[in-house]
Amino acid sequence: MAYTFRESYIRIATACPLVSIANPTENGKRIAEIYEKAAEQRVSVVAFPELSITGYTVGDLIQQKQLLLDAKEALLQLATATKDRATAVIVGLPLVVNDNLYDVAAFLADGEVKGIVPKSNLPSYNEFYENRWFKTWDGENIRIDLKGKKIPFGTKILFDIDHVLCGIEICEDLWVASQPSDFLTKNGAKVIFNPSATPEQIGKAAYRRDLVKMQSARLICGYIYAGCGQSESTAEIVMGGHQIIAANGAILAEKQPFERRELLLTDIDLDHLAYDRRRQKFKTLHGINGVEVIETSPQRGQTDLLAKIEQSPFLPEEPEAKRQERLNTAISIQAQGLARRLISTKNKQLVLGLSGGLDSTLALLVAMEAAKIIGQSPGNTITAITMPGPASSNRTQDNAVKLAAILGIPYKTIPIEPIIRREFEALEHSGKQDIAYENIQARARTSILFNYANMSEHPAIVLGTGDLSEIALGWSTYNADQQSHYNVNASVPKTMVRALVTHYAERLGGEALAIVADIVATPISPELTKEGSEKISQTTEDIIGPYELHDFFLYYQQRWGDTPEKIAALTKQAFGKKYSAETIEKWLAAFGRRFRASQFKRDNMPNGPKIGAVSLSPRGDWRMPSDIS
Repeated sequence: MAYTFRESYIRIATACPLVSIANPTENGKRIAEIYEKAAEQRVSVVAFPELSITGYTVGDLIQQKQLLLDAKEALLQLATATKDRATAVIVGLPLVVNDNLYDVAAFLADGEVKGIVPKSNLPSYNEFYENRWFKTWDGENIRIDLKGKKIPFGTKILFDIDHVLCGIEICEDLWVASQPSDFLTKNGAKVIFNPSATPEQIGKAAYRRDLVKMQSARLICGYIYAGCGQSESTAEIVMGGHQIIAANGAILAEKQPFERRELLLTDIDLDHLAYDRRRQKFKTLHGINGVEVIETSPQRGQTDLLAKIEQSPFLPEEPEAKRQERLNTAISIQAQGLARRLISTKNKQLVLGLSGGLDSTLALLVAMEAAKIIGQSPGNTITAITMPGPASSNRTQDNAVKLAAILGIPYKTIPIEPIIRREFEALEHSGKQDIAYENIQARARTSILFNYANMSEHPAIVLGTGDLSEIALGWSTYNADQQSHYNVNASVPKTMVRALVTHYAERLGGEALAIVADIVATPISPELTKEGSEKISQTTEDIIGPYELHDFFLYYQQRWGDTPEKIAALTKQAFGKKYSAETIEKWLAAFGRRFRASQFKRDNMPNGPKIGAVSLSPRGDWRMPSDIS
């Protein structure tokens, strides 16, 4: 059966209708119109603001019997609109229960009111005056009568939408020290809705945004905040209609304050919530503590995907300041890790093979930072060794030498051709460009680095350069470039290596920047075979596939544990305009084969610092049998 997005996602919407203050009949009609638009877009649940049927700013009119009767009638009319529809709706209204007035949110589906949740915390400070009108509810669930039907009422209620448990808390419930959503998520809720009415003030939108984002992170849930709009009364306050859909610490969609938009829609990845809850042992109790789960018939029906899928998940699109911060943090982690290793081993010297490629360039730049951290001059700490072989290009070798020179790093050039020629003779190898031909070169280079490190008056550390993408794909020679004393690039994916090198070079400026720009523009190659030309003929991505695809596959496999079918669908969503479906499936299959086959190399990889969410260290994040089928 082919993968469909409804297997993993639930489509959620918030709505911000124009409010006719104290006119439930008119408000009910507007809510119904927006509900229809949400239903047409296959939304599973659409949430409206707090007291959306009457308006939040009605003041003492909220005590008037006629208003309360009209609000209840509008609620029942709205409920009928959900009959035989795949979309549920959450609306707010004032409701009298046992002679007390409550600020409630009603959940409507299947043509009826499925349940009603009262507000637990009533603000009565500054501009708020809710204790004047409403009562809080802190008891067990009860049944109330609505036109002859017994409706669940209380705070211990969850609503089941196609096996997704949803809970409700209202406005102030989020802002207090102990939130109802804590209890609801611990009892299985994956999505929390918050119909709200929060006035705008300078700086409050940013605070609100952070609050929603962190609540979704802390509870590993989807958190949906639906704020009242600017059509509310402006006699003393102004509402902005701020609406936010967050999940697991990320803002998925946002309607900014005062933005004119009726519906805010996006899809929440339920698989990812479930994965992190499993990974973090998030305790869910299910079916105790008096929690009532109300079944509903709406099904998740989306066939497309509204959620934005980044082509570069390790380095997503974001404001330039945040991107700079991300890159600076990565380099700092790498450099601090290496600096600590230098101090702890009492080896204050570093040796690395400088190839003129991206990875060794990044390792050199990080080594310079580490030297500064321990109070040494990079020129007195680092020795770069270039080791040209039969397939080395003039371009890469020249760039390696030029970069070391311009940065003031001592370097040596040790050609490996005489060494490998003698080994070919000893092995009676014909010189054919086979796997042995390539690996003999790689092992010769590694042997030189380790032996040179031992020759130093002060023994040196051999610095590894292989990146996370190569480690995932096994794109290294066992007991050669796979080995080092410490590898600063061990958890840096190839798509980030390029960005980090460019970012650091911009600090250096001048000639160094020009050299690095050419290194970045050079085709990625191990330079172990050639076709007789001086140009690079062996390009890595022609052999194993595009790194941007492999990094995408790696991220969704390792960070989220997604299935191959889902990864394929997400890749097509992100890269469909660049690669054909056949190409994506071809390289995904290749990724899976190479990843499984190369675990034995990862089992023997050296130490290296973790910089992001994904690491393949066998001592840290990833333990897997090397003999898996």
